[in-house]
Amino acid sequence: MISKPKRLLPVISLLILIGSFGIFHKPAFAQNENGEVVTTSLYSKSLENSMGENPTRAISVYLPPGYQNSSKRYPVIYFLHGFMGDNRMLDRMAGLLDFGIQTRKIRPFILVIPDQKTSYDGSFYSNSGLFGNWEDFTAYDLVKHIDETYRTIANKESRGITGHSMGGYGALKISMHHPDIFSTVYALSPGALTIVREYGPNSDTYRELSRITTLEELNKTYFGKVIVAFGRSWSPNPNKAPFYCDLPFRFEGNNLITDPAVLEKWYENLPLHMIDENLENLKKLKAIKMDWGRNAGDRFTIMCQMFSQRLENVGITHFAEEYIGTHVDNIYTEEGRIPNQMLPFFDFYLEFEN
Repeated sequence: MISKPKRLLPVISLLILIGSFGIFHKPAFAQNENGEVVTTSLYSKSLENSMGENPTRAISVYLPPGYQNSSKRYPVIYFLHGFMGDNRMLDRMAGLLDFGIQTRKIRPFILVIPDQKTSYDGSFYSNSGLFGNWEDFTAYDLVKHIDETYRTIANKESRGITGHSMGGYGALKISMHHPDIFSTVYALSPGALTIVREYGPNSDTYRELSRITTLEELNKTYFGKVIVAFGRSWSPNPNKAPFYCDLPFRFEGNNLITDPAVLEKWYENLPLHMIDENLENLKKLKAIKMDWGRNAGDRFTIMCQMFSQRLENVGITHFAEEYIGTHVDNIYTEEGRIPNQMLPFFDFYLEFEN
């Protein structure tokens, strides 16, 4: 047997020692090198409406460490907030984004959160017409504004869209409609994918709504407000005060009344029922991922499982993951989904500047 010359052993030992101290690795960012959150506003013609919704929207933008001192261009991740949320959540998320960059879970990037909280607590990122065209605002006006204002890599390969709950719904819906604008989507515990449980006709929600006649009474509910937000987003009716929308189900006494025409309008906006019509668009997306907490409640686990199964059945490659958690925990922490799942997903699939 031929052995290595003994004079090489000290060299080999030195190389192992050097490697163990990380000298062969690129240096991580210093802990005090943080990004910057900039908040501005944007007036959108897409949001002009006759119902009093403000067409000037606040936008919070995370600029990565080193942005102000370089000429580099960055990919952009668009994050859509949940029901009753707004753009100010970026102030709380910025530390997670710094952490993701500092620990090299993702390379430096820009992240954008637009304010889409409405008088009814959430636009559902949909073109209502009567209450404003929120999908158009997001896909066209917002993206155009960000590309014109910041040093972005202005192409779909460097744009991702994500969001939590209502925002996860919006991310899936908008990516299904606009694969020419966004290449990659990650939905964190998305809601409103189809009609189940509290959204369904035999739940207490529609019985409760059938007894409510004022906005003051509505605002004391939760699922009632969500259903009215669905209606204002997907089946608005300017002649139907005080909620100004049609609903697919109502109760007259103990009798359930279904309106098939309104139900069809809702199906056109529920991602599970949008798959067939948007099949070619789904195939154009580079990567799709969704996740949900095992203990988030039946409506979330059932909807997400149904949506993933339908994608699988029609041959759409995607990632779907159930994790141990609820609808809100294990997401916005250093150990949670955002820095350890969502950000690395975009780092892998988005195109960065060399």
